[in-house]
Amino acid sequence: MKSEKFQMPSLDQKQTETAVLLGVVTLTLLWGYFNSLWAVAQFWDSPEYSHGYLVPMFTLALLWMRREELPGQDQISASARWVGLALIALGLSIRLPAAYYNFAPVDGLTFLPCLAGVVLLVAGWPTLRWAGPAIGFLIFMYPLPGPLQRNLLAPLQKVATLASAYSLQTLGFDVYTEGNRISISEIDMNVVEACSGLRMLTIFMALAVATTLVTKRPWWEQAIIILSAVPIALISNITRITITGILHVLVGSELADAVFHDFAGWIMMPIAIALLYLELYVLSLLFIEESETVDGMPFAFAGASGGPQPKPPRGPKIR
Repeated sequence: MKSEKFQMPSLDQKQTETAVLLGVVTLTLLWGYFNSLWAVAQFWDSPEYSHGYLVPMFTLALLWMRREELPGQDQISASARWVGLALIALGLSIRLPAAYYNFAPVDGLTFLPCLAGVVLLVAGWPTLRWAGPAIGFLIFMYPLPGPLQRNLLAPLQKVATLASAYSLQTLGFDVYTEGNRISISEIDMNVVEACSGLRMLTIFMALAVATTLVTKRPWWEQAIIILSAVPIALISNITRITITGILHVLVGSELADAVFHDFAGWIMMPIAIALLYLELYVLSLLFIEESETVDGMPFAFAGASGGPQPKPPRGPKIR
């Protein structure tokens, strides 16, 4: 019996030409935006946006995973070229005053319409539809606007404080709150801005969107997955604060602080990934698509009519 060697799927000539052309033009655009993108990268050293390094890497990985769907280089319509030029002009017209007044967040964001315009200009509508999800995902490498971040911090701190105190009280600990301070067995824990859960919210939101991009599901299921990032982030942060309070009482402050500041991030991320996978699996069991039926009946009832009994799908579908 001959063993078959695994062969990497290859692109045809038209797809290769499209990929090379897009690569050259994109590198030119990156060179023009190097200073603003470098300014954005400085935010990635902060705890809230430490996932920023992963966003461009995932974007490239997503394009590579979808490389077989890359359209070939055909004749580009005049409407595509004009809309592409309009997007580039829009991005640059916003960038010039933003750069002049040193408004770095807006300066960096103009890279996205310019990138979409370049793809549309040199490769047309089919290629923009192919690359659009990856381009849109790049929004997660940018920090939140200052006013939005400030308006999110206070409510997140309040929710984290009250919910963690309630969890500790449910477990039998003597706890009361004062502002954003949790008092437990004569020990005070301050839920400061860094403990608000904003970091987890931004990371889990990016993770949820990335999950919808690599799984094949209806739009409403994708919306559920994205919206679920908010409760998952809140649950993870509340769990972290609750465990810290328990450790303060049972073990001591030194170990509790070490777990809270050093190990919590590593512990919460696998938990969040597990929750997302569990959510995907439950959705796969609850809802049956038309392609998962036999003669118009779900798999579960196909066998009763004497028809074939294929196995139901298990787990999330990967693109």
